[in-house]
Amino acid sequence: MSFLKKAIKKYFQSFSFFYQYLKSRTFLIIGVSLLVGIFDGFGLTMFFPLLQMTGDNSDFDNSQLGNMSFLVEGFQSVGISLTTYSVLIIILIFFSLKGFFKYLAGYYRAVYQQFFVAKLRISNADALSNFSYYSFVSSDSGRIQNTFTSEVERVNGAFRAYFMAIQSAVLVLVYIGMAFFVNAEFALLVSLGGLLSNILFKGLYKATKKASRAYTSESHSFQGLLLQNVSNFKYLKATSLIFKYSSKLKHRIREIELLQRRMGILKARMQALREPITMLVVVAVIIIQMEFFGEGIVTISVSLLLFYRAMTALLAAQNEWNSFLGSEGSLQNMKSFSKELKAGEDHYGDKPFERFQSKIEVENLCFNYGETSILKNVDLTINRNETVAVIGESGSGKTTLVNLIAGLIKPDSGRVLFDGVSASELDVRTLQKRIGYITQEPVIFSDTIFNNVSFWEEKTEENLMRFREALKKASIDAFVDELTDKEETMLGQNGINLSGGQKQRLSIARELYKDVDFLMMDEATSALDSETEKAIQQNIDDLRGKYTIIIIAHRLSTIKNVDKIILLKRGEIERAGSFDALMAQSEDFKKMVMLQEFS
Repeated sequence: MSFLKKAIKKYFQSFSFFYQYLKSRTFLIIGVSLLVGIFDGFGLTMFFPLLQMTGDNSDFDNSQLGNMSFLVEGFQSVGISLTTYSVLIIILIFFSLKGFFKYLAGYYRAVYQQFFVAKLRISNADALSNFSYYSFVSSDSGRIQNTFTSEVERVNGAFRAYFMAIQSAVLVLVYIGMAFFVNAEFALLVSLGGLLSNILFKGLYKATKKASRAYTSESHSFQGLLLQNVSNFKYLKATSLIFKYSSKLKHRIREIELLQRRMGILKARMQALREPITMLVVVAVIIIQMEFFGEGIVTISVSLLLFYRAMTALLAAQNEWNSFLGSEGSLQNMKSFSKELKAGEDHYGDKPFERFQSKIEVENLCFNYGETSILKNVDLTINRNETVAVIGESGSGKTTLVNLIAGLIKPDSGRVLFDGVSASELDVRTLQKRIGYITQEPVIFSDTIFNNVSFWEEKTEENLMRFREALKKASIDAFVDELTDKEETMLGQNGINLSGGQKQRLSIARELYKDVDFLMMDEATSALDSETEKAIQQNIDDLRGKYTIIIIAHRLSTIKNVDKIILLKRGEIERAGSFDALMAQSEDFKKMVMLQEFS
């Protein structure tokens, strides 16, 4: 039993992966291929009676076809007289049926191949959407990028090669089965020869698989470097480090080229060796049959023709299998990537979150990152439409606290309650729809202003009114009105043509367009100049009392008007209160304010 399990794991692992997406469709492809081989074998067999016929008379000895004589006898038993013309018509029918099923095999393979790729991409897209933020931050971005783009195409190629190899293997089995029917000794000898020749290719298969996996690894690395090159282009260009960084990219490109070249050479070597080795086997077996077993040339010819078809199919199967192994590294990566996404999947509660009514309560909240304690026994309450600032030194746990409240990560102990309901019981997706999240680096998509703010909503009158209202609340409406194309203005890669303040205002407008309950700002003004910061701060002050606002603040001058300030120190709340109260009660807070005022 253990041997059987190992064999299935070794030889049917890839089949299981494809079956996961195609289900019973996989057997339809194989079944149609089986019919192609059967009708081709029948058609070939009928050539031998034809070759020995003269006129309308037949003196063909059915026994020369071995067990395949049932075919001729079957036609005779139903009253079909075998003449030259009737045999020709039968041959035409068999090969027409072969052509029909060959078309079906190609049709189903093409349809199901695209079905598989679409389902794979959709499955990965869904899995990435459900991938937890905690898992995402420790993932390899280059691997994610590479797997979603070039790796999918390589897996697509692996699918085609795998099923072409299976179809050819099915044909091999059909032809060998028929050859055994005609002459078991001849078939056995050629089969043994074919197996021996296949062993010779084992080393080439192993080398191809190794090169394929190395290629996948190098591609991940290259994609990661490329992403960083694009995201840090300004810095690299301004410091002339782009040329040094480019040398890293070129090194990866050369490594990928060498691996591709190696796989190409291995493939060429295999293609060159196959036919000579196959013919060596066939010639040797014919000599053995004639010299030692005294077989007639007709019987050998029938078997030989079937085996010629079998060897042609075997060559095709070996060629496609080698092509499959060339993409096997991508297939293994895709399987492990899917498992990784599944393992890091977010888990959601059952209760939907409708609207925020009363308060957020944080009770005895603790969070560790590995062995490092980030938050310890945090307790606080945030009332509806209250503006709260979270401050503290770098590493004090500010962003972690806000991420826990936003449901991006889950606490190790303690809980966060919204209107008395624990976040662990809520379907966090419905909660996050009510959250506006504004980061230090504004999120700008390479699209129009309208699509950036509305997130690709349909451009109806109602949505245009919401859009205009969101621009007005974010104090960006006057700027948009001055543009030639107004809301249809394209913003370019990451809003490259906008100032920091304009990008930040558009980010705020997007969150306000959503009709949210909460606004969470993670040092949203710290990267701006003082004048722009004051303008954005005025926007935020104007929104006070209309939303529940949580601000992670670096510059303390911007939070004088908030309702409550939470001062974190080494993961614990040291003080909480208004700006004036903390100035009076906390020496640490007072020092922080003084240092910023005189810096």
